[in-house]
Amino acid sequence: MTDLVTGDAPDTDAAAAAAAARASDLTAAIHDITDRSRSAARVIGGANRSRKDRVLQAVAVALVQRQGAILEANARDIAAGRANNTSAYILDRLTLTPERMQGLATALEELAALPDPVGSAVRAQTLPNGIRMRQIRVPLGVVAAIYEARPNVTIDIAGLAVKSGNAVILRGGNAANHTNAALIGILRDTLIEHGFPADVVQTIDPFGRRGATALMKARGRVDVLIPRGGRDLIQTVVSHATVPVIETGEGNVHIFLDESADEDMAVDILLNAKTQRPSVCNTVETLLIHSGAKAAPEVLRALSEAGVHLHVDKRTAQLLPKGASMQLATDDDWGEEYMALDLAVATVDSVDEALAHIRRWSTGHSEAIITNNLRNAEAFVAGVDSAAVLVNASTRFVDGGELGLGAEVGISTQKMHARGPMGLTELTTTKWILNGDGQIRR
Repeated sequence: MTDLVTGDAPDTDAAAAAAAARASDLTAAIHDITDRSRSAARVIGGANRSRKDRVLQAVAVALVQRQGAILEANARDIAAGRANNTSAYILDRLTLTPERMQGLATALEELAALPDPVGSAVRAQTLPNGIRMRQIRVPLGVVAAIYEARPNVTIDIAGLAVKSGNAVILRGGNAANHTNAALIGILRDTLIEHGFPADVVQTIDPFGRRGATALMKARGRVDVLIPRGGRDLIQTVVSHATVPVIETGEGNVHIFLDESADEDMAVDILLNAKTQRPSVCNTVETLLIHSGAKAAPEVLRALSEAGVHLHVDKRTAQLLPKGASMQLATDDDWGEEYMALDLAVATVDSVDEALAHIRRWSTGHSEAIITNNLRNAEAFVAGVDSAAVLVNASTRFVDGGELGLGAEVGISTQKMHARGPMGLTELTTTKWILNGDGQIRR
């Protein structure tokens, strides 16, 4: 095969050498970013609460004052997304509005009002030998995040990082390039204005996917990497990263409609959990209906009238109202995170059968039961092994802001270090401090 430019046969050794040089240059560039983050982390990690809070409050003001430029950048990303036939749910996540901008500013103000976890004592005691022991919270150091078309996540993660004394490296995805650049510019400008290094917040977006891959391999330079997005993104990071990873986000969320469920409550909860914002990870994706649930026909009617397409088993098909948008479910549906107005529905005969289905198909995010039977509620709560379990409430409440965390880095579906919505405390680790008077171990 000849070179299309010169007409000469390619020098495979030269091509390999050139590729290796490019990879080396990229790795060096990413390592330079991590080194600057490490230096910035030492500064922000030693700052007191009032200094950090002033930064958050100033960013909140700047988001409102510079809203026009941010929304203009966002409009460019949305236009590009539509031109590339980006799915409706991605476009929804990508879109910023004046209302959503105000929500980001409010979240930062609420974050500033929260207690600073840094320096707080996890435990303290005087040991029998007289040594005074404390275990206190300290920042993680350099936190990296890889996420998809969610510009709000840029502000959420950066805000949490500042408050918890960490430096953060962001990779926000090509779909939100213009928006993220505008937001990161505001964050960095505000940090400088308040006497902090701009490198407390950095981005590797200009380096694209290859930069993200190099970041995943920066072991010893990144303290923790948090992927936030769909299944493909999360599994790619988990499979390829050599830095510590906290797995988040993928949400095959279940609601069990118990035999005793109140009809009005069930309708309200299901409509909220499925239709309020279908594109997010705490949206219900599977409804399990007790075969004796009197509320089932009305729930299915309400969902159908709200435009939800139902993927049902044969038993549930018999309960559907005439004209309902439906198809028979396959095994693929039970494991699907639709992030759209689609819902898998199965009929079961007991709480135990519902729990068995959840154990097989759940991603460990959130599960809920709608019931008026205390014994069944307790059995469900005890039997579910997920990050969050709800009784008679919408799964949409599994969110850092709703739970008083100010914001969240993501919702961890693993069990080590952090589980569920990750706020300030989850961006800290601990340090043991022992004060003695000359004691030696014998």
